[in-house]
Amino acid sequence: MAELPREKDFENAIESSLIQDGYRQGFNENYDKVFAIDKKYLFEFLENTQKEMLENYKKSKGSNWEYEFLNRLHSELEKKGVIEVLRHGFEDILVGKFNLLYSKPNSHLNPKAWEMYEKNIFSVTRQLKYSTKNENSLDMVLFLNGIPIVTLELKNEYTGQNIYNAMKQYREDRDPKELLFRFKQRALVHFALDTSEVYMATELKGKSTYFLPFNRGNNGGKGNPNVEDNFKTFYLWEKVLTIESLTDIIKRFYYIQEKDKKQIAIFPRYHQLDVVRKVEKDLLKRGENYNYLIQHSAGSGKTNSIAWLSHRLANLHNSEDKNVFDSVIVITDRKVLDKQLQDAIYQLEHKHGVVEKIDDNKNSSDLAKALENNTKIIITTIQKFPYALDKIETMGKSKKFAVIIDEAHSSTSGKNMNALKDTLAGKTLEEAKLEEGLDDKTLEDEIVELLKGRTKKDSVTFFAFTATPKHKTLEIFGKKGEDNKPHPFHEYTMKQAIEEGFILDVLKNYTTYDIYYKVAKSINDNPEFEASKASKVIREFVGLHEYAIRQKIEIIVDDFVKNRSGWLNGKAKGMIVTSSRLHAVRFKQEIDRYIAEKGYNIKSLVAFSGTVNHDEFDYTEEFMNEGLKEKELPTKFDTDNSMKLLIVADKYQTGFDQPKLCAMYVDKILSGVTAVQTLSRLNRTTSGKDTTFILDFSNTTEEIQDSFKPYFESTLIDKNTDPNMLLDMYEKLHKFGVFFDGELDNFTRMYLKAKANTDVARLNALTDLAVERYLKLGEDEREDFKKTSIKYIRYYNFLLQIYEILNPNLYKLVVYLSGLVKKLPKGEISEKICLDSLVELDSFKIKQIAGDGSKGKNISLIEVSEDDKTLIGPTDGAASRVKEEELETLETIIEKINKVFGLDLTENDKLSLDQLEGDFVHNEQLQSRAKSNTKEDFIDSFDKDFMKMLVQRMSKNQDFFTRIIKDKTLQNFIVKNIAENLYESFTK
Repeated sequence: MAELPREKDFENAIESSLIQDGYRQGFNENYDKVFAIDKKYLFEFLENTQKEMLENYKKSKGSNWEYEFLNRLHSELEKKGVIEVLRHGFEDILVGKFNLLYSKPNSHLNPKAWEMYEKNIFSVTRQLKYSTKNENSLDMVLFLNGIPIVTLELKNEYTGQNIYNAMKQYREDRDPKELLFRFKQRALVHFALDTSEVYMATELKGKSTYFLPFNRGNNGGKGNPNVEDNFKTFYLWEKVLTIESLTDIIKRFYYIQEKDKKQIAIFPRYHQLDVVRKVEKDLLKRGENYNYLIQHSAGSGKTNSIAWLSHRLANLHNSEDKNVFDSVIVITDRKVLDKQLQDAIYQLEHKHGVVEKIDDNKNSSDLAKALENNTKIIITTIQKFPYALDKIETMGKSKKFAVIIDEAHSSTSGKNMNALKDTLAGKTLEEAKLEEGLDDKTLEDEIVELLKGRTKKDSVTFFAFTATPKHKTLEIFGKKGEDNKPHPFHEYTMKQAIEEGFILDVLKNYTTYDIYYKVAKSINDNPEFEASKASKVIREFVGLHEYAIRQKIEIIVDDFVKNRSGWLNGKAKGMIVTSSRLHAVRFKQEIDRYIAEKGYNIKSLVAFSGTVNHDEFDYTEEFMNEGLKEKELPTKFDTDNSMKLLIVADKYQTGFDQPKLCAMYVDKILSGVTAVQTLSRLNRTTSGKDTTFILDFSNTTEEIQDSFKPYFESTLIDKNTDPNMLLDMYEKLHKFGVFFDGELDNFTRMYLKAKANTDVARLNALTDLAVERYLKLGEDEREDFKKTSIKYIRYYNFLLQIYEILNPNLYKLVVYLSGLVKKLPKGEISEKICLDSLVELDSFKIKQIAGDGSKGKNISLIEVSEDDKTLIGPTDGAASRVKEEELETLETIIEKINKVFGLDLTENDKLSLDQLEGDFVHNEQLQSRAKSNTKEDFIDSFDKDFMKMLVQRMSKNQDFFTRIIKDKTLQNFIVKNIAENLYESFTK
């Protein structure tokens, strides 16, 4: 009877593949256990590459030269570490410097360097007996010129053991004090693997050894996919441990990171290695005029990925042995990136000055100087680029730049992105338009030249890193797939990061509360107010009412003290997300008061921008935090264990990495990217943190799940934006008769020369004529013209990031409308409605909906289907800024809230209907749709959203919602009213 494959057969397959790649076979008898060196291959390498120096060394040391050499090498490895000795060799004062590795050259300009690279000796030894104390053996060890660099423990599931047995063997049977395993002194990395998975560790620490997954990912999650006729883990020895790959990792990836006064060896995770190499391969194949969207989740190690990609691009050579890029510019607000990047690159290149940071202490001229001097890597923020437009006029047109954008969102679209492109193209905006050599060209010629400079991006290649790409981000930076839709170039999903344990699943412990309230009129008069605004103000009045705040903060503080404060051995912290700066001020006051009343031994901090006036007193963050400076807050919150609660209003909801955050209390409507980014503040891991908790007063579990779905695995869009929509709007705008083609020509001609010699009077005169014609239109036509004009400007600037739009007429119109829209009469600015003295809170109740007591509900998306995971893009129609106010009496407005449309409703019915509208208020997709469409189109398209939300909320008020579904007249009436209110709110 045939036998199943054994572990030995697994070893045979790996060894055979490595030897086929060029490895030599190693043997136990050549391994010196005292020095942990393969003597045979070490001295063979030195004989082949540095024979004369080795002979001189032998002469200087006599018959004991071999021991002296090994002892000297051991001393250097012990003192400097194996990675530094491999990269930079070691020196003998009498003989000179010995090289222990010849790296693969970046170009073919030096044939001798290639000859030396090919003389490196890689070897593989099986069942290596490594100890002087016992007969223990390792399954496999890889050597580079006699120095051990990789160890492997293999397991075969057919023999009843798997990856976890391999890790256990490293933790329990491999003594970290053995020379082969000593941190930094010998092996760089230790792999535990079976036929399905791979894990790695860069330091053995007994039972505390921490292994990281080194897997490719499978269907957006952890593990590895099936491979036809091969092992699932084949990539380790066929792609990662090959001679070329391992040499590359040693030279350009592996480094020692200093963190909290400790040293950590950084070996790239699989997706980090994969993205850098795939980008390089694609660049050299397609050329440098493409964009790259890299969707890597929190927990992916983006800082290291960006550092490695920056270094790679800065040293990349094309087939002609020329630098592909003159400079690499990293645009980021990631404060740790500059130091980490500089530290890593110093280790990789062994020299300073490769990285320059253009921060708040430097100006745009410093940026221009760095670009002109071909500084290899420049770190800055996107705000610096518009100011650089006038600083780089002398730069050559042939320069090439790589721009890495960290967390690419809307800030990298429109004018900011155009400014970035123009700056990096080595010209100011007017340079392509006004140089003396263009005087004999037509207006159309000048415009085409300008547009080529703005759309083709010949000088710039963009690399956008983000965990949560928006629809626009995908269209601007995404790569077209077989479905002709844009996709990320590379992905490491939120799902995989959660399943691999790099971040926590914040949806596993989620509690929601519903708020029930009733308001009443506190005066005899019955003044009129705009209905939608007054309804919103009433909701704000309730939210800021002293009793409402008190009820919420009692729930928050009591929950944290009783249920969360003991987490992380008493070091757990919580964040309270409020809906406004005033809410943050009021919450801070009430929380501190309640903590004092209860005698709790905790404190709070508050974070908000600017000054808040309340009760005729000005509050600032610094004042409320007892003089603590804004920049000192993150450190204080981290290091002071008494500071347990951080109250925020639009601060620290993105980019705030505080692993001790375990609980979040949400009193703000969240949706889309904002919901994902805010709640993800909790997902950072740290020792002892295995769960999180969220208590939400403002959102339903269904809404939160809908926000996370598009970003949990691959982010897709519903359809590509149709560029021909721009032509439709172009033709429509002409039909109004507000402007004439001759005026567009004259205006654009003067505009192109304006920055050299502005003729303000003539520009104004040309738009004044159009304003007169506009005023002669009917009211509906004026609204339509203005909406379509705004939509045209937005759409043109967006399309310019994706397509090469060289039609001069389209450009003339966008230039003209940009001036005209600013001069069109604006509607009267309505006064702010204040109802504080006119209404009173009649009743207020908070009821837990999701979760059970102190335990939240598991709403994780790990098992959720693929439905409803697409992002919705722009639709036909126009954006509106004009709306007609509808006035209603205060009594009528309150009646609508307390007794909706004259129906015989219970208190729960009234609140259910109000909450339905509230569910949509902060929906980013609806906001985008409202700004891109007419009111009629928005109302027509809202029905599906309404019904979907109605079904999701069905369990909360089944009788009432069933009535709405069955009664079409009632349904249409409610849909229309809610849609109108939303549209007015979104487009005001």
